[in-house]
Amino acid sequence: MPGYSEFYFNVNHGYLEGLVRGFKGGILKNADYVNLAQCETLEDLKLHLQTTDYGNFLANETGPLTVSIIDDKLKAKLLTEFTYFRNHAFEPLSTFLNYITYSYMIDNVILLITGTLHQHPVEELALKCHPLGRFEQLEAVGIALNPAELFNAILVDTPLAAFFQDCLSENDLDEINIEIMRNKLYKSYLEAFYTFCKKLGGTTADIMCPLLEFEADRRSFIITINSFGTELSKEDRQKLYPTCGKLYPEGLLLLANAEDYEQVKGVAEYYGEYRVCFEGIGGGTGEKTLEDAFFEQEVRMNVLAFNNQFHFGVFYAYVKLKEQESRNIVWIAECISQRHRTKINNYIPIF
Repeated sequence: MPGYSEFYFNVNHGYLEGLVRGFKGGILKNADYVNLAQCETLEDLKLHLQTTDYGNFLANETGPLTVSIIDDKLKAKLLTEFTYFRNHAFEPLSTFLNYITYSYMIDNVILLITGTLHQHPVEELALKCHPLGRFEQLEAVGIALNPAELFNAILVDTPLAAFFQDCLSENDLDEINIEIMRNKLYKSYLEAFYTFCKKLGGTTADIMCPLLEFEADRRSFIITINSFGTELSKEDRQKLYPTCGKLYPEGLLLLANAEDYEQVKGVAEYYGEYRVCFEGIGGGTGEKTLEDAFFEQEVRMNVLAFNNQFHFGVFYAYVKLKEQESRNIVWIAECISQRHRTKINNYIPIF
C-alpha cells in the first residue's frame, strides 16, 4: 500500500489480521491427521475432530454420518469465518475479500450449466454449489442456452460481468464450450485480481503476486495437458492461458506448441519451481499425481505468506489452506467410509 505505514495498516485492518493469524493456529497439524487416519468409523472421526478447533461442528447431526454431511459442514464453518472477515473489513480489504469469492462463483456457474446439460434438477445442483460463491441470480443460470444469453439475462448484474467480455458467443453450451468458457473466465479473473494486488503495492503485492502467478501457470500447464487428444487447436489453447504468470510470454508460447506430456515437462524444466512439481510424478495407481504436486507447492507458498506482517495475503492464504484441509479430511473420511485404507495416507499435510 503506497505511503501506508505499519501504524496506519493496523488502524483499519490490524484486528482482522490478528484474527486470521489466530485461526491459522487452529489448522490441523500432522499429528491430528495421524489420529484421523487411525479411525475405524466416521463417528470416530467426528470424536477426533471434536478435540481440535473444529469442536462440536457436527454436534447437531443426529442421523448416520456421511462424507457429504462432513464436507458440507466444513464448508459452512469456513463460510462463517469468511463472512465475519468480510462484514468487518474496510476498503480496500473488503474488495480484496470479494475477489477471493469470485473463483467460487465461476465454479458454481460452470457446475450449474454442466449439470443442466446432463438433465440434473437445478435444486439438486444448487445444493452442491460452494457457499462462498453463492449469489442471488445463481439458480437461474441453468436456463441459458448460450454464453451471450447467460450474460445478458443473468450475469450482467453480478460481479462476474467484468470477466465475461471474452466469453460472449452464440455457440451452444456443449461440454467443450463450457470448459472453454470456464478457462476464459478464470483467465480474466486472475488477471484482474493480479492487477488489483499490483495496484495495492507494498507487502500485499509482494506476497500476492507470486501466489497468483503460480495459480495462473498451474492453470496453463493443466489446460495444455487436458487439451491433448481434443479438437482444441493450438491457437485456441493459447487464448485460454492467463498472462499474469511467470511463464508469460516465452513459456506460454512453448506450451501452446507442445504436442505431448514430455514436451510440457520440458517447458517446466526451464522454471525451478515448476521443475520440482514434475519430478517424482508416478504413472502407477496410488502414486503422486501432478495435481498433488501442485497442491503441495501451493500449500508451501501459502504457509510462507504468514511470515510477513501488515498485508492482505494472509486472508487468501488462510482460505486456500482451509480448502486443502477440507480436501484432506474428506479424503480420509471417504477412505474410512469405503473401507479402502491402503490410500488413506495420500493426503497433503499442511504443518
